[in-house]
Amino acid sequence: MRVDTDNDDDDENEIVLSEAEIPAEIMAYLNEHFASNAIIRALKEMDDNTVEYEIYLDGDYELEFNENFEIISIEGITELPDSVIPQSILDYVTQNYPNDFIVEWELEDDHQQVELNNGIEIKFTLNGEFIRVDNE
Repeated sequence: MRVDTDNDDDDENEIVLSEAEIPAEIMAYLNEHFASNAIIRALKEMDDNTVEYEIYLDGDYELEFNENFEIISIEGITELPDSVIPQSILDYVTQNYPNDFIVEWELEDDHQQVELNNGIEIKFTLNGEFIRVDNE
């Protein structure tokens, strides 16, 4: 994870948000799935006419939301809460990798992807159907 701790504002398209400035939809998501994790830093990034929000939580979680306040990426170093993983993906991982757990989830335009604690990356359709395992 990268956290700009020196506050030198080296990225002019990045705005640091106070907790009160975080959109209500994002706060609702955080309260539902990460209620016990304090917000360390919140950023609003604007690039090429797109807006993204990055939220850093204690416990080493980094969450990204799109301009519609929808979750698009979650990274951690420990197991992600089951509640943030689509059920079909969670079922697939539990069945096929019973000794491993999900540490990253990402939503792309045409697929979803998870990374397990053993480094295996698995791709799924937007509906959560298995596509393939990427061992890059």
